[in-house]
Amino acid sequence: MASWRDLFFTINLLQRKDNDLLTRHIQQLKDAIKTVKTNHPFNIHGWVVLPEHMHCLIELPENDIGYATRIRLIKIGFSKAIPKTERRSDVRIKRGERGIWQRRYWEHLIRDEADFQAHLHYIHYNPVKHGWVKQVKDWPYSTFHRWVERGVYPVNWAGVDEDLYDFE
Repeated sequence: MASWRDLFFTINLLQRKDNDLLTRHIQQLKDAIKTVKTNHPFNIHGWVVLPEHMHCLIELPENDIGYATRIRLIKIGFSKAIPKTERRSDVRIKRGERGIWQRRYWEHLIRDEADFQAHLHYIHYNPVKHGWVKQVKDWPYSTFHRWVERGVYPVNWAGVDEDLYDFE
């Protein structure tokens, strides 16, 4: 029996169009994650931060189901660390909310090794999927580089091999 639980998350900013808040304030996001990890431990298997959303694959300690607390604290930590420049609705003002994040997020409990690999690949390929880069290796805000250093992924994984199309 595994001593950890693996979960995949998608977390979106409220305003997704023309918003680079997460990458513009990447250090504040990293600091918020680090603070939460210190107080509520979890392991990061995969993480990618795009300008307006992020995906992560984390492990929680055995018998710990507090993923909602971790996500909430990451959102709060990031929100408190950045300048108040966002437009807020009357509802958000009344509730004392910043208006940065979508209230909900998508979570998925990883079922098996194949599911784990599929979600890890999805995380790392996401910047290419959304057109931010042509090759996975070119996106700086990803755990892909850590997996390359470990020898799990080749540096050109899911990239275009120019020699493949050279028939002369």
